[in-house]
Amino acid sequence: MNITAGEATMRLLAHYGVDRVYGVPGVHTLDFCRGLGSDAAVRHIQARNEQGAGFMAEGHARATGLPGVALVISGPGVTNAATALGQCYADSLPMLLISAEPVVGSIGKGWGVLHEITEQKAVTAPLTAWSATAYRAADIPVLLAQAFSLFASERPRPVHISIPIDVQAELVADDWSAVIPPPRAEGSRQRLEEAARWLRAAERPLILCGGGAVGAAGDLQSIAEALGALVIASTAGKGIVADDHPLSLSASTVRAETRAYIAQSDCLLAVGTELSETDSFVERLEITGRLIRIDLDPKKMNDLYPADLAIVGDAGPAMAILAALLSDHQNPLAAGQAKASAAAIRQRISDHLSASEKKHTRLLMALRACCPAETVFSGDACQLVYTGAFAMPVLKPRQWFYPAGYCALGNGLPNGIGAKLALPATPVVVLAGDGGFMFTVQELMTAAELDLPLPIIIWENGGLKQIQDDLDARGIERVGVEGANPDFELLARAFGCHAVRPDSLEAFQAAVVSAFQSDKPTVITVHEEVKWLA
Repeated sequence: MNITAGEATMRLLAHYGVDRVYGVPGVHTLDFCRGLGSDAAVRHIQARNEQGAGFMAEGHARATGLPGVALVISGPGVTNAATALGQCYADSLPMLLISAEPVVGSIGKGWGVLHEITEQKAVTAPLTAWSATAYRAADIPVLLAQAFSLFASERPRPVHISIPIDVQAELVADDWSAVIPPPRAEGSRQRLEEAARWLRAAERPLILCGGGAVGAAGDLQSIAEALGALVIASTAGKGIVADDHPLSLSASTVRAETRAYIAQSDCLLAVGTELSETDSFVERLEITGRLIRIDLDPKKMNDLYPADLAIVGDAGPAMAILAALLSDHQNPLAAGQAKASAAAIRQRISDHLSASEKKHTRLLMALRACCPAETVFSGDACQLVYTGAFAMPVLKPRQWFYPAGYCALGNGLPNGIGAKLALPATPVVVLAGDGGFMFTVQELMTAAELDLPLPIIIWENGGLKQIQDDLDARGIERVGVEGANPDFELLARAFGCHAVRPDSLEAFQAAVVSAFQSDKPTVITVHEEVKWLA
């Protein structure tokens, strides 16, 4: 049986395990829609803007580690979704953007056809692992095979595939099948044995873990316990070792108290982390000890922090080998000293919180207390989430979304939608500032339409508060950072959602618990100056 290449593309996605795509249909995606009907294996989730669609695909990837897929028109669909591509690139997330493109014969001609970008793949190339155009139907299964092979075997960064409208309409045999992707590279056994020797000899070992170590959580904790090593996560690595573990300092490199400890370590094991400036917000961490780096990306071995011992490979098998090599190494004295150091650092951080950070922490700890252990927290870029990176305890990886790398605004709500659809049995909470929430407020309609029981917490502090504070600190007059807010309760109800403005900490917790049990999203607005957080 012959079908259009557009329909065949959707069927091939299903063979790769994709069960939904996020997007806004248009005249250039009609043949894709043939494969998205009510009886299709792939479900279409209608966003209200392509940026929201991209962010939903990102949330799917953050929650599961599996590719999230956005499907958009050419031209404005691609440029609207480009912000999500940039965020997935910065945070090493497997997102696939499939877009239309004008007919093959018009590409690069500048004829002024509908949705024209003279070289569409050039727009997204800097934001992706690669971007390509299918010039004929036969190119599509080849490009998808390359994309899913990259997601499975390399550093998982986004991919963009453009499929022109005349290519979508080509008739093809319904026999496209998925390829089996190659495995990820394993690290050198010899170098891992050397790493074990270095770590055994260290007096103050330290582990730094990032999103690339998510699949190695159990072994990484075993290594930390064997060595008596503190564990410091990136924002993407938060929860790999539970934040309530006595050896964990959570994602706290943004704190001077933690950075001082890093400078004192004589041997650092950095696993699946870029050691990025956007985790510490200092130009360069002071690292004086020997640095062991384990990473899937060979380019990380000689960047800003050159490795003294470089091990290229997937963190999962590497940590399993290293844990076995260190299984007979027990140092109770070092472990006790490390736990005491961690407790002292946590206390110093608590003692040095700003007035705003104290309010953030009170709210976050109240939130933690009323949420199930498995809850996913989908954070936008806002001060509440900045504090939560080190102050909000999560117990497992992939439970804390904070896009520190690209740091776009507006991702929190659509990320949460994507996460909730990907993990329907898992509680999901959205955390957003009032300024960032307004970037993608229209996606409330998507969440309401899908009957998602999402608590959406808006931290209302009068606009773009972080930039207000930065301008004030440098003696610069505030410009463009104090825009008026709508009545968030009325706005939420206009979208068909529930809305609450709690008048106590207990009322806040009750609103969150009720929201989990609701039939619609619930917008919970908390103003920074409420007396019950003082």
